[in-house]
Amino acid sequence: MLSWKTIKSRRPIFKSCNFQLNMCLILHTTILHIYYTSSIIMAANQETVFVSGCNGFVATRITVDLLKAGYKVIGSVRSQDEIDQFIPHFKPTDALTLVIVEDISVLGSFDEVFKQYGKEIKYVLHTASPFIIDTTEYVKDLLIPAVNGTQAILEAIKKYAADSVERVVITSSFAAQAGPKQWYDNSLTITEESWNPSTWDDCQVDGMTAYCASKVFAEKEAWKFLKDNESQVKFKITTINPGFVYGPQTFFDPKKKIMNTSSQIINHIVHSKKETDINEIFGPFVDVRDISKGHILAFQKKELIGKRLSMVSGMFSSQGVLDIVNEDFPQLKGKIPVGKPGTDATLIAKHCTVINDETKKLLGFEFIDLKQCIDDTVKQILEYETI
Repeated sequence: MLSWKTIKSRRPIFKSCNFQLNMCLILHTTILHIYYTSSIIMAANQETVFVSGCNGFVATRITVDLLKAGYKVIGSVRSQDEIDQFIPHFKPTDALTLVIVEDISVLGSFDEVFKQYGKEIKYVLHTASPFIIDTTEYVKDLLIPAVNGTQAILEAIKKYAADSVERVVITSSFAAQAGPKQWYDNSLTITEESWNPSTWDDCQVDGMTAYCASKVFAEKEAWKFLKDNESQVKFKITTINPGFVYGPQTFFDPKKKIMNTSSQIINHIVHSKKETDINEIFGPFVDVRDISKGHILAFQKKELIGKRLSMVSGMFSSQGVLDIVNEDFPQLKGKIPVGKPGTDATLIAKHCTVINDETKKLLGFEFIDLKQCIDDTVKQILEYETI
C-alpha cells in the first residue's frame, strides 16, 4: 500500500512516499523511448541509490534507468505537488521512494533524508541545482543554492552515511569548464582539465554568466569537501559535465507546453511558422539517454573515480537542427522556418573547440549523434500531438 511519513524538525519539512509490492492503488503509465543499454551493469542485491531532484529532465531518465537495472531508488523532489505529478509514471512494483527536500539552499536540508535512509544508501547522484537565467538576484537564486546544495548533501553523507556511501556523482556542466566568454573564442580548446575562470564577483553581470559560475563553484565545493574530509568519509567523487542536453522526454505529457530549457528549442522549431526567425544558438550537445548512462557508469566503474567526464557528443547549431527537421519530416517542410541552409558549419566554427577523447574512452560507448537525437525528439512530439 502507499504509505506516507512526515518527519518534523527545525529543518525544512521532509516527507517520504514508498512504493510497496502489495500496493493496491493501480497507476497507469506510458514510458517512452527507454533503450536497453548493455554497458550498464545490473545491480547486485538491489543496491540503493539516492537521486536528488529526481523529477528533473535528466534525473527522470536516470531514475527510470536505475530501476530497470535493478537498483532501489530514493529520490528527492521539492513539494507534494511534484510527488503527485511524478507518481503516476511508475508501476506499483517499482522500488522507488520519494522524499521532499523543499529548499536545497538551506544548509542541513538533506539531513533528515540521510538520518533515516543513510545506512542503506550506497551511491548518491546529486543532480539538483537551479537553472534560472531570467533573474538579477544572482547570489540568492543561483550561486547560494548551487553551492549550499552541494555542501548540504555532502555534509549529510558525512554525518549519517560516512560508512555506507561509496560513490558520489555530481551533475556539473560544460559551463564549469568554460563560461560565455570562452564559448565564443574559437582559438580556445576545452578539455576535461579546463575550468571556467569566473569569480564570485565578476559573474554577477547576467543570468547566464551567473548560472555558469554557479556550476563552477558547486563542483569546486565538492572536490574541496572531499579533500578536506577524506579521512572521515569513504566515498569517492566523479563529476558529469554535459553540454546542452537534448533528447526525448522520459515521460511525455502532451499537455505540458514547456519542456526542459534545451529541448524547448526543438519544440519551438516544430511549432514555429515558416516566417519565424530562429535565434542563432550553437554549442556542445549530448543526448539525455547518454547522460543517464554516464551517471550510472560513473559509480559502477572504478576507472571513473576522481574523473571529470566531459559528456559532449558533438557540436550543434539551431540551423543544423532546422536542417535535420526539414529534411527528415516532410510533413513539416514548408510549414516551419528553413533559416539559412548551409550555414551550420560557419556557426559552429565560431565556438571554442571541445576535446573529450578521454571521457569517451573511459565510458566505452558510442554517443548518440545529433540526427538521431533530434529525430527521436521530434517524432515523440508529433506522435503525441496526434493522440
